[in-house]
Amino acid sequence: MSAPDLLYSEEEEALRAAVRDLLADHCDAPGVIARTESDRPHDPELWKALSDGMGLAGLLVPEAQGGQGATHREVAVVLEELGRAVAPVPYLTSAVVATEALLACGSDEAAELLTALASGRTIGALTVALSAGPGAPYKSVRHEGGALSGELTGIADAVAADVLLVPAEDGGLYAVDAGADGVTVAPQVSLDLTRPVATVTLDGAPARLLTPDAGPAVRRALRAGAGLLVSEQLGLADWCLTETVRYLKERKQFNRPVGGFQALKHRLAALWQEIVGTRAAARNAADALAAGSPDADVAVAVAQAYASPVAVHAAEEAVQLHGGIGMTWEHPAHLYLKRAKADSIAYGTAGAHRGTLAGLVDLQAP
Repeated sequence: MSAPDLLYSEEEEALRAAVRDLLADHCDAPGVIARTESDRPHDPELWKALSDGMGLAGLLVPEAQGGQGATHREVAVVLEELGRAVAPVPYLTSAVVATEALLACGSDEAAELLTALASGRTIGALTVALSAGPGAPYKSVRHEGGALSGELTGIADAVAADVLLVPAEDGGLYAVDAGADGVTVAPQVSLDLTRPVATVTLDGAPARLLTPDAGPAVRRALRAGAGLLVSEQLGLADWCLTETVRYLKERKQFNRPVGGFQALKHRLAALWQEIVGTRAAARNAADALAAGSPDADVAVAVAQAYASPVAVHAAEEAVQLHGGIGMTWEHPAHLYLKRAKADSIAYGTAGAHRGTLAGLVDLQAP
C-alpha cells in the first residue's frame, strides 16, 4: 500500500480559497448569531450558493448521476472552511452522510435521490441519532404495508430535510418525503443552534424501498460522517487559535500586548501543537476514505478519538483568553464552543472511538 498523502494539492487549496471567499461574503458572525435567534436556523441562501453556485453538494456523487465525481479529500477541505465559519448549512448531514448511504444502496430509487441531492435542491437526512457512531446500534421503525411508523430522536438537520432516509425493523432502508402525510418533524432543544436536532415521528408515512439491507449503508454513512467531521473540527479549532492570537496581540495590559506574557505563549503553543496533530489525523482519515483503504476504520477511529478533545480545548481557550468579551452573546466564541461540544458526541464520542480502535488493533482491555 502507498503511504497516505497528508498534504493539500493545488486544486484543494484553490477549492479552499473559493469556499472561504464565499463564506466571507455570505456567512459573517453577526448573521449566524441572528439566525440562531430566529425560527429558521439554516441559511437557505448560503446553501444555494454552495450547491447551485459551486456544485459542492454533489462532490461525492459520480458525474453520471449529476455530481462532481470528487473524493473525500475535497469534501474534507470544504468542511474545514464550513467549520471555520460555523456555517448553518446541512452539508455534513446531506452531502456526506445521506449521500454515502444512498451510494451504498444501488437501486434505481437511490440513484434518482442521489441526483436530487447532488443538485442541492433536495436535502436529505439519515434518521439515525447524531450520537450514533459507526457500528453502534441504532433505532429502527416499523414497516407495515408500505408505510412506516415510529419515533426517532436526535436527528440532525431533519428540520431542513426534504427527504428522510429511514431504517426499518425489517432490515430495509426507506425514503420518506418529509412533507408527506404521517410525518412530523419537531425541533428539540439543541446546544448547537447552527446544527439543530429534531424528533421525527412517523405515523403510517408512505415509504419507498432503497435497499433491503440497511446495515452496510448506515455503517458506511456513519463512518464517512465520523471521518469527515474531524475536518470540520479542525477548521473550528484553527479559527479559535487564529482569532485568539490576533486578539491577544491587540489587547494590552500594563502597556504591553497580553500575548507577550509567557504563560499565555505556552498555552497557545501547546494548542497549536494539538491542532497540527489534528490536521494530520484529519488528512489521514480523509485520504483513507478517498482511497478505500483497508485501514480506513482505524484512520477514522484514531482521528475522532484525537480531534474531539482538541476542538473543545481550542474553543474553551478562545472563550477564556478573550476575557470578558468572550463571554458575551455578541462575540462568536460561544458558537464555536457549542459546536465543538456538540461535535464531541456526534458520530460517536472519543471514548467510543478509542474502544473501537482497541478492537481493530487487537488491544484487549486489562
